Amino acid sequence: MQKADLVRFPQEGFQVDVTITSTSGGQVVDTRRYRVLSKGNENTIVMVTEPAIDRGQAMLMRGRDLWVFLPTVSQPVRLSLAQRLTGQVANGDLARANFTGDYTPKLLRTERIDGEDHYVIELSALDRTVTYHRVLYWVNQKNLHPHKAEFYSLSDRLLKTCRYEAFKPMAGRVRPTRLVMQDALRKDEESVLEYSGMELKDLPDRMFTRDYLKRL
Repeated sequence: MQKADLVRFPQEGFQVDVTITSTSGGQVVDTRRYRVLSKGNENTIVMVTEPAIDRGQAMLMRGRDLWVFLPTVSQPVRLSLAQRLTGQVANGDLARANFTGDYTPKLLRTERIDGEDHYVIELSALDRTVTYHRVLYWVNQKNLHPHKAEFYSLSDRLLKTCRYEAFKPMAGRVRPTRLVMQDALRKDEESVLEYSGMELKDLPDRMFTRDYLKRL
């Protein structure tokens, strides 16, 4: 699990730009852009860069605690990781992608997909603060690349699926640069996350504080 997590994101401090395009019935309904600064899977800042009207909004994650900072509100507002950010994307999908730290893994079986063997891993939430109650996760056995995931609610209802696509070199290794999240009930509703410009950065711990974010 740790090795598969490192395929998606570096353990070191890094910066990456994310464009999220949400569609319904094949029509684009929303496009948003974010800049993510993250360190060690426990500390993350998510800044809105587009649309311009929302620029200045930022989320701060420390551990599993999440706050949003709004230019028009003096105090930060506490958020849940499971709350919807935009389209099919929850806050935790962007702010905290730490499967190893949030879930207990259990290997269920292996499946052959497109001629390659994949582990099928069940991830059970450590507590109710994490983004999803349960995740089924397919990981390529040979290179540990994530293939797809299914996300389940507390009542064990399938919420959405995610496909990991467009593997390219970023920040020192080959990573998925495109995630397609599809609503489990409304199959024509999906959000595509496209990652670009990832670079390793030395991010000091003082950045990931509420006082620092007020100055950002």
